Amino acid sequence: MSDEARDPAVAELEAAFGYGFRDPALAATALCHASFSHESERLPSHERVPSNERLEFLGDAVLGLVVAEELYRGHPDWAEGELTRARAALVNGAALARCARELDLGRLVRLGRTEQRSGGEDKDTILANCFEAVLGAVFLDGGMGPAAALARRALGAEAEIARDPKTAFQEWAHAKFRITPSYRTARDSGVEDDDARFTVEVCIGHQTWGSGTGRSKRVAERHAAEQALERGGSLDG
Repeated sequence: MSDEARDPAVAELEAAFGYGFRDPALAATALCHASFSHESERLPSHERVPSNERLEFLGDAVLGLVVAEELYRGHPDWAEGELTRARAALVNGAALARCARELDLGRLVRLGRTEQRSGGEDKDTILANCFEAVLGAVFLDGGMGPAAALARRALGAEAEIARDPKTAFQEWAHAKFRITPSYRTARDSGVEDDDARFTVEVCIGHQTWGSGTGRSKRVAERHAAEQALERGGSLDG
């Protein structure tokens, strides 16, 4: 497709994502919400447009794999449950909708008249699904490399959700006080199946900044660091 014939919405999408489609029709489909597609069914067959639902399905799988790999490589000490919770935090609808808003997808998504009237361009579900559809389109157009790169870039700010809180608090303490936090076990019930067996406190110098409980010391330390981060954030704010 020549530059003159290129869909303006596709051109804006390419500029926002920093990716040029070899097959612009994929990008155009990624921007078509089901409500727009349904309305086009009344048009002649050559003017009908498919919805982005199939691309959304594919993009969801691509995104899940990218995030899972990042978490797996970035947190070798995390158990399956911790990895699963972090992945869920990164790929939930609200997080994906924020990514879509940063890329201004609401202005580009094609909606049916009813969705337009109801403010569909700012609905979390529509935005999140469109974001996933675009990722699916990039995957089909350019392969896993470009799709993964775009997913990582788009989720860059959201990735803070999945950071190891112990590392994050240590970085904060170094920047604020030039001191490495220390952890001490305040309680051990001695009961192996006790979800609150260990209580751990994290300290900067002699001052306790957070406390956490868990089945293992590692989990309790993480919870203590999370509490300490919240306290540190309130001071910074």
